[in-house]
Amino acid sequence: MPGFFFPHNNMTELNEKDDSKLAEGKIHKKKQKAFGADLKNYLKCMVPHIESGIKTSNSRNVMLSADEVIQWSQSLEKLLASQSGQGVFREFLKSEFSEENIEFWLACEDYKKSKSDHLHGKAERIYEEFVQSDAIKQINIDYQMREATAKRAQDPTRTSFDEAQKTVYILMERDSYPRFLKSKAYQNLLNQLQTNTSK
Repeated sequence: MPGFFFPHNNMTELNEKDDSKLAEGKIHKKKQKAFGADLKNYLKCMVPHIESGIKTSNSRNVMLSADEVIQWSQSLEKLLASQSGQGVFREFLKSEFSEENIEFWLACEDYKKSKSDHLHGKAERIYEEFVQSDAIKQINIDYQMREATAKRAQDPTRTSFDEAQKTVYILMERDSYPRFLKSKAYQNLLNQLQTNTSK
């Protein structure tokens, strides 16, 4: 979102700005710690005992292996193809206050698989939740795309959200995904799994 620029007239204002940057830095560290705690709790739910595998919502037992987690680093596509990867990446995006991106992307994937008679209702929900200008989880797309998507959502087809979904995917791929791979959360998970594998 563009910021407003107000010229500083005196040193007091500059000092106040420095103080606010210091405060922002402290808040950022707190957010990182909170993210670490959130991810730890998420992984505890997902990985009660890494050696015995992950209990997913369906009754089958899925092993989260170091190989799978390494594959996440090959491409965003591979990360999103993994249920566990989606969950861990979503937790990371929450820490950056941008979880609307993956939620929109997943909603579009679900939408494309919907039966024809469900398209209208789902298109309306996706539009209201993510696309309209005052949406609670508004995605970062330009005005023209927002308008074009709004028109397509009124007469929905399976491709109504494709353009917006592609834009959000590219945004995640270029922006959040590289930071995710460098994050302590991802590195720690990978190290933990590699350590358990080598035991």
